[in-house]
Amino acid sequence: MRPQKNPRPPLTAKMVIQAVGKVLRKSKTKPNGKKPPAEEKKQYVEPEFTKIRVVDFDLKELVVLPREIDLNEWLASNTTTFFNLINLQYSTISEFCTGETCQAMTACSTIYYWYDERGKKTKCTAPQYVDFVMSLCQKLVTDEEIFPTKYGKEFPNSFESLVKKICRYLFHVLAHLYWAHFKETVALDLHGHLNTLYAHFIVFIREFNLIDPKETCIMDDLSEILCSPVPAPAPSAPAPAPSPSSQNHVTER
Repeated sequence: MRPQKNPRPPLTAKMVIQAVGKVLRKSKTKPNGKKPPAEEKKQYVEPEFTKIRVVDFDLKELVVLPREIDLNEWLASNTTTFFNLINLQYSTISEFCTGETCQAMTACSTIYYWYDERGKKTKCTAPQYVDFVMSLCQKLVTDEEIFPTKYGKEFPNSFESLVKKICRYLFHVLAHLYWAHFKETVALDLHGHLNTLYAHFIVFIREFNLIDPKETCIMDDLSEILCSPVPAPAPSAPAPAPSPSSQNHVTER
């Protein structure tokens, strides 16, 4: 029998959630909205930017399953929180993510396609893709049959697979934010919050094996930097130039 859960137990990550949400809502500065040139695409892995966080402790402590909490409850609470925070983070730059600036949902050398309920593959602009993602996530996390909030209501057998689906889509949004809109995020002085949110999310999905590493490998360079317990200081240096073959290779998913 699962422990009584009315209302759902609060996350121990409360301080992170409040810090991110408060600052994101208060930000008023506007960047110039221009898309970063190709040579600045990996700006987000430079030490001067990766060292900026809103917390300086080991995020793994926030994602470990507490003894008194049911696993599905923990997954539901965290997944809902990440959906809300990533949606909020994206909203800060949404006016710069348009059909003209982002004609495809890209991250690094990957183009993401949307698959509808029938499995039909559709190439769409980044804002369209993100809208599909957020609409689907909103529908799932507010469905009492999938994410129950009342005591005695059981989680469906498909719950874990749906959580994995949500997390995979949310990762796509985070990857696009770094790849296409990091310059705007820096201009808004919100890169510390994006870094903390990303690191927290990656530590969480790794803890519970929610996304295939093959899916997240395109951001491994950033993940390894941000998910280290203590960021190692290093002199700023330009990222090594990608090989011609990697520049010309585009993955479709």
